[in-house]
Amino acid sequence: MLATSPAFKKNAARAMADASLQQALVRTRPLFPAKRAAAVAALPEFEALRETGRQIKNHTLAHLDFYLETYAANVERAGGKVHWCATAEEARNAVLAICRSVGARTVTKGKSMLSEEIALNPFLAENGIEPVETDLGEYILQLRNEPPSHIIAPAFHLNREDWEASFLRAHTDLPPDRVFAERRDILSEARTRLRRRFLAADVGITGANFLIAETGSNVIVTNEGNGDLSQTLPRVHIVLASIEKMVPTLEDATSLLRLLARSATGQDFAVYTTFSTGPRRAEDADGPAEYHVVLVDNGRSGMLGTPFQEMLRCIRCAACLNHCPVYGTVGGHAYGWVYSGPMGSVLTPGLIGVDVAGDLPNASTFCGKCESVCPMKIPLPSMMRSWREREFERHLTPATVRANLGAWAWFVRRPALYRLATRAAMATLGFLGRRRGRFSTLPLARGWTAGRDLPAPEGDTFFARYARAQRQGRA
Repeated sequence: MLATSPAFKKNAARAMADASLQQALVRTRPLFPAKRAAAVAALPEFEALRETGRQIKNHTLAHLDFYLETYAANVERAGGKVHWCATAEEARNAVLAICRSVGARTVTKGKSMLSEEIALNPFLAENGIEPVETDLGEYILQLRNEPPSHIIAPAFHLNREDWEASFLRAHTDLPPDRVFAERRDILSEARTRLRRRFLAADVGITGANFLIAETGSNVIVTNEGNGDLSQTLPRVHIVLASIEKMVPTLEDATSLLRLLARSATGQDFAVYTTFSTGPRRAEDADGPAEYHVVLVDNGRSGMLGTPFQEMLRCIRCAACLNHCPVYGTVGGHAYGWVYSGPMGSVLTPGLIGVDVAGDLPNASTFCGKCESVCPMKIPLPSMMRSWREREFERHLTPATVRANLGAWAWFVRRPALYRLATRAAMATLGFLGRRRGRFSTLPLARGWTAGRDLPAPEGDTFFARYARAQRQGRA
């Protein structure tokens, strides 16, 4: 997927001017937080589970090499095959080689953000293999030739009329004057289309919510059942997974599953939680003849042992996106790559470089809501600050920003002068703004006043008030 993260500011401005997108965001923005809050309130041990989840993932990451090797050995013991891929290119080629080995012409896919990350769909199409997205949201986006805008609700940015228009435009063999009276009419049409795709597919590709080292199993969580059909009907099942999806034991996986759906959609459990281990056995009623796991690094091992290792605890629940005021205003496409919101603002610079994605960790109010709702207790604001520091150290920030920060630092190192200057500034601005009580434009503050007024200062500076309170407290 081509990254447009360097154009984040332009992307965001375009998103805020998009009436259709804003309608979708306003309509859907409150839904996930309300459902999560209700689910958490109904589970008294939720906070204890968060700490358990944090410890499970910390332990796994500290011993990731051991658990990866254990997992691979158990996959092969069950009759599967593991393909180790350091880069996106290696992962694409591994998938292509598997498809070609069985003469595949079509591939059905469950929802996989990793497949977006490695740009799998266009690569398969270029090589004569048709990928078919089977998650309803992903299917709509494939018809529209758009990337996902959300990691669990990929078509979060669309309104119902967008869905209907896409079906009318793409399914030209059906009556053009048909009416979608209810939402189920959209579902029925998609189900009819996809059913024959499931039956015709030579290979099925799914992602992985968790990989279990103890058993060599893969866990996927869906609400549509398309993942099950993608991995049981075709002759070959390919699991496409990044290395940080590993957990040590089945018990660990079930602990994390108790956190995942509640944090993501406010459900106790997703409708379908499916464990797969190897190819079909003689006594099995269905399942693939071949089972492959394509394990992808693509920059993640480079985050181990750094201030950003904790990002690898992420279980892709999207709670941080659902509660972020920035994401809720601009949507996912503005972030310009696969991962958006607070988690994307940390993960994307780690995978494609802060020189490309440096605007993302700056796209935060630092309200802290993302960290407070993260089921894995990932300190997202502090990691965004770390990326800002690296951006500044490498002189990637604009020269004016560095100059202004340098001037501020010069004053801060001289407390008496700093307090004198702030008192003078307060008095001047208070005098100039005394009539209206605010400024609609102000030199050196146009970045603020371009979108809002700046209140005129009133009273003393913070330092003066603090010093007075201290004196009164001692009196």
